[in-house]
Amino acid sequence: MRPMKNDLLYPLTFKPVYKDYPWGGSRIPETYHRNEPDGIYAESWEISDHDDGMSVVANGALAGKTIREILEGNPQGIMGTKVAGTKFPLLIKLIDAKQKLSVQVHPNDATAAEFGGEAKTEMWYMLGDNPTQVYCGLNDGVTKEVFVQAVEDGTSGETMRAVPVEKNSAIFVRGGRVHAIDEGCFILEIQQNSNTTYRIYDWGRMGNDGSPRELHIEQAINVINWNDHDNPLVEPKPLVDTDTFQCWEVLSCEYFRLEKLAFTAPLEIPMQPTTFHALFVSEGEATISWEKESLAAPAGTSILIPAALPAYTLDGNATVLRTTIP
Repeated sequence: MRPMKNDLLYPLTFKPVYKDYPWGGSRIPETYHRNEPDGIYAESWEISDHDDGMSVVANGALAGKTIREILEGNPQGIMGTKVAGTKFPLLIKLIDAKQKLSVQVHPNDATAAEFGGEAKTEMWYMLGDNPTQVYCGLNDGVTKEVFVQAVEDGTSGETMRAVPVEKNSAIFVRGGRVHAIDEGCFILEIQQNSNTTYRIYDWGRMGNDGSPRELHIEQAINVINWNDHDNPLVEPKPLVDTDTFQCWEVLSCEYFRLEKLAFTAPLEIPMQPTTFHALFVSEGEATISWEKESLAAPAGTSILIPAALPAYTLDGNATVLRTTIP
């Protein structure tokens, strides 16, 4: 794509890329009133610059272009100066776990460089009203030898820390941390731009083709952090508290920062050239305005605000989850 000037940029929405993994349900289209046929909607890749699920612009003059095409036209204007290259650094998705996900692990930067695959540190923000749990990290006393024996015995799920979660809970999953999402979880996931998953145990489940899904035991053993016993549950930090606006920092790491914004009056937000803003409207209904244009954003809408946009305004009565580069 030819170079694109900053003044041609605007807040972007994308067509969701759905995944029909066998553990998925239908809460994503049902909760957010998306007009989709009956089926399994395990994941919705909301903003993705990945060959396994490429986002396509849904609104405005750039509609029909892939996110990769527009990034190649103006990477810094869209992503900001903190991001090198032309590839979007994150993958933002929704997850509906009707059944529990496999016991799995992803490489971190160091083990991906050594053993291959794409590094993946991620976080989960719980959207569902129902209390449930996740498995994240190894229990105290679980060594490599103990874990390998548990894998052979089909009991690796029992080696992980069970963490009760509810709406607004946030879980941090560094690359190398063994984990599994339990049934009933409804999640916004922020992650490094990766689709490398090493499946360790799948609870005896069959894939969509009726056969057991592939396991990746050797790869998993190579990338697990055996010293990882930290509590993965993170506590949001309050930043602003007024009558009409509350803001919390949910989590900040070297790859992404997530904030929660709740507002009932117009909120003007200046942009900086250093980072994009990736917004997800988790509750209520918002209107996003910029220059002389506006965009209705009901719950379930994902929007990418280019770094070069001078400012935007959020209006309505809504809760918005905002991802940036720290």
